Amino acid sequence: MKKEMTMPRLGESVTEGTIVDWLVKPGQEIAKYDPICEVQTVKVIAEVPASFDGTIVDILAKNGDTVAVGAPIATIEVAAEAESTLDSTEPAAAPAQSSTSKTPVTVSAVPAPTAPEGPRFSPAVATLLAHHQLNAADIPATGHQGRLTRKDVEKYLAQPQQPNVQHPDQHQLAPAPMATTAGESMSATASGDTVIPASSIRRVIAQRMSLSSSEIPHGWMMVEQDVTRLVQLRQAKKAEFQQQEGYKLTYFPFFVKAVAQALVKHPRLNSSWQEGQIVVHHDINLSIAVAKDDELYVPVIKHADRLSLKGIAAEIDRLALAVRKGTITADEMQGGTFTVNNTGSFGSISSMGIINYPQAAIIQVESIRKELKPTPDGLGFKVADMVNLSLSVDHRLLDGVAAGGFLRDVKQNLADFEPSMNLN
Repeated sequence: MKKEMTMPRLGESVTEGTIVDWLVKPGQEIAKYDPICEVQTVKVIAEVPASFDGTIVDILAKNGDTVAVGAPIATIEVAAEAESTLDSTEPAAAPAQSSTSKTPVTVSAVPAPTAPEGPRFSPAVATLLAHHQLNAADIPATGHQGRLTRKDVEKYLAQPQQPNVQHPDQHQLAPAPMATTAGESMSATASGDTVIPASSIRRVIAQRMSLSSSEIPHGWMMVEQDVTRLVQLRQAKKAEFQQQEGYKLTYFPFFVKAVAQALVKHPRLNSSWQEGQIVVHHDINLSIAVAKDDELYVPVIKHADRLSLKGIAAEIDRLALAVRKGTITADEMQGGTFTVNNTGSFGSISSMGIINYPQAAIIQVESIRKELKPTPDGLGFKVADMVNLSLSVDHRLLDGVAAGGFLRDVKQNLADFEPSMNLN
């Protein structure tokens, strides 16, 4: 009997998911809990497991399709005896993880059929191997149960070129044919060009940034602030902090704290535009950008306004470490209401951030620099530590007055830091 697999709910606030890669094909036998596809939501990839044993009959959603939760994605032929044990009210697909799950989200792929003694890999990896004319047996496989992953192939490609030896017990993958037309422009690939397949994370970033840029009318404002006393505070506390906490005290927690405090007074900045209405969010959950290789993740500091400086620093360190280790969970990536981006870590002094859709605003914290400034009495000059704060807002619900008021309070919060302050 045929049963439908549906798009599972991969988080409390998730209403849809994008098919990244099918890990099975029609006619393939599967066991219950075997991953059948990779789904992208909120910049996290999760594997969707089968709910029962059977054989894949039809795949109903293509790679790249965005499917609503509960909509069918595949049809599976279930054996009669297995069918008799299934509860007719049971959902067709169980979530890969709930909104409260702490199980790490992995990007490993379920193997497609390959040569008997060779490493297993997904169709997406097979395409990558074919494009670069690589032999799977030449590449160390680090995935679960000896699977060859996309990252394995990309790491291999980044190494100095090695001879590609044909193994007698392996099928050499033939290069994929390159279609060309007479009217093809010079921007198309040419001899000597390097084609780098976009990762699923990069494709989602591209999709969400395009959506933000096309749908949100961005407004932008930049101010500067003297943070000399903040610099003195960090300088006075950093050695003791690292000894006690085991990691470095950076400037970023101070800015996150200043932003969280300002959002309490300016809740319209902590909102989103939804179906012609302004939704002001009660919780202040700050998204922060964390880079891993060439991919960008945006984990969330929940209830940031309730945390001390030390608490914020601990969350930043914990979330960044989870991203870089690959143990970040879907729950830790969801629920952000405002984004704080540390562009100053790259030496930037002025930038315009693209809003993290569907949030209403993003603030870029630029690099701290020393400048000669007049003294308060106007009789001389002093060397001051200055920083620029660049704010992008959704002009549908925020204007210059709201942006200016918010930045004024962020500036004041930064000015209030002093060397004798307690970080708790």
